[in-house]
This record gives sequence, C-alpha cells and structure tokens, in this order.
Amino acid sequence: MLMSLVIVGSVAYDALQTPHGKVDRILGGACTYSALSASYFTPVSIVGVVGEDFAQSDVDLLLSHGIDVEGLERVPGKTFFWSGVYSDDMNDRRTLVTDLNVFATFDPKLPESYRSQPYLFLGNIQPTLQRNVRGQMNGLKLVGGDTMNYWIADHRADLLATIKEWDFLLINDSEARLLSGKSNLKHAAATILNLGPKTVIIKRGEYGALLFWRNSTGVQWVAAPGYLLDEVFDPTGAGDCFAGGFMGYLASRGIDLGTAEREPRELLRAVIYGSVMGSFCCERFGPERFRDLTRAQIDARFQEFQAATAF
Repeated sequence: MLMSLVIVGSVAYDALQTPHGKVDRILGGACTYSALSASYFTPVSIVGVVGEDFAQSDVDLLLSHGIDVEGLERVPGKTFFWSGVYSDDMNDRRTLVTDLNVFATFDPKLPESYRSQPYLFLGNIQPTLQRNVRGQMNGLKLVGGDTMNYWIADHRADLLATIKEWDFLLINDSEARLLSGKSNLKHAAATILNLGPKTVIIKRGEYGALLFWRNSTGVQWVAAPGYLLDEVFDPTGAGDCFAGGFMGYLASRGIDLGTAEREPRELLRAVIYGSVMGSFCCERFGPERFRDLTRAQIDARFQEFQAATAF
C-alpha cells in the first residue's frame, strides 16, 4: 500500500519571461510544483492558502493528479503573485514583483485526516510555521523540508530549532555554505548533519545534486548528475519538482525515519527521481509539462540516468 505524503507551502500565480517567451499569469508556488511531481509516486495531500481569484481550472489540475485539496484554504483577497525575468542563459533571474497577498498571513492548519499521515514535506515557509505543522502530525515516519537564505540569515535560531527535528534537509549550494559557514561543500554537509538532519541533499541546479549521510565510519556522499536537456524552456519550479520526486519516491517505498540513513541505495534512487522530475519541469512554462507527462516517460528517463552513470 502506498503511503500518503502531506506537502505544505505556497500556491501562487506567476508571470514569467524567459528567452523562449513570456506568460502573464500561470499556476505556480512551491507546494504546487512539489505536489504535482510527487503525485506520480504516491498519494499527496496539500496544505496552502489561495484567494478568491484562484481558478477552478487550477484546482481541477491538482485533482486530476489525485491530489487531496482539503487543506487548500480559500480566503478573501488575492492569491500570492510572483513575477520574474530570466537571463539569456537562464542561470540567473530577476524578481520584478512579489505580492504575498493572502500568503502573508498563512497559518497552516492540517485537516484531521492529514494528521496521521506518515510522510511530511515542509516547503519554504517561516521556520516556526514549519515546526508548528510538524507538531500537528502524530504518526510520522519521515519528515524533511527546505529553506532559503532569508530564513538562514535573519531567523537562524528558529531555523536551527526546526531542522533539528528533521530527517532530511534539502538545500542549494549557496544556502549550505551560508548555513554552515563552510565554503567546502563536504565540510558544509558534515556541519549541517551535526545540526540534526540525518541526511542532507545539496542541489546544484544543472550540475545535479550531492547526497550526504552519516554512518558508523563517518560522513558518506554520492554525487548525482543533472539531466542534460536539449533545451531548457523555463526552470521555474525545478527545485520544487526535485523535492516532490525525492519525497514521493521515498514515500512509495515506505522508507521510515529509523532506516532512511541506512538506505543509501534508496536515497540515491530518490535523488535521481528528483532530478528526473526537475528536468521535465524545465521543458515547458510553469507546470504545463505535468498536463501530459506519464509515469512511463518518467521511468524511461530514470533508465537514461542509470545508463549514463553506470561504470
């Protein structure tokens, strides 16, 4: 039986401009991307907030993936809105507009049916809110999440108290250096492991990801490559789709907090599935690729990874 995954985070609308074109309003948000990605592996329930302007067609997209939206709260006001422009090589982006709108007062409340679910992924929200959500769960096998530079720099004490209770932390390379105070990523990961998480995944964009965990002989690591696309159309949400693929796969395999750090093969497979899902996200604007993506296509790309890294 597949285990259910609860994902908490932002549901938004984005305006995007890349060298391939622009869209003025498209579904976005970390919770949205993570949930769509994870839904290919395991049942997903989401917790977020939207305004009165949130379209039924976007609810229908989530429902079409079997995503439970009982925890998606609709309140008076407008949905979180973000607008950005990407550089010609799409390695950098410039934020034009960030209107938090109803997300500014987001206070996640889990429906009763969510509270006994075994898997929890905490998207990039205030650390105290992440900790409060974890406190509402009563049967967790595996919990983890991500964060960002703002929380690391300005809410460090709250963040440290929060990630101390996590099984894994998903973070990019600049965030890992900021959190640890170490420039060397191996040293940075070892420092972060001492803060509580049993596993650390350092995302490196197009260069893939690094997986770190500790066993009886010390800190262990594996490097997973990024998938080389013929063309990157829009990288928005790729990191969130990585998170969804990673967590969705672990939930589908029933990995629990007592064995996760002793399952490096499963953790590595989860990282590869995360990279696969992130790569598909980049093929169209926003989450559009998930309208017709199939599990068969996902598994075929996973096999490409295996073939490319076997030696």
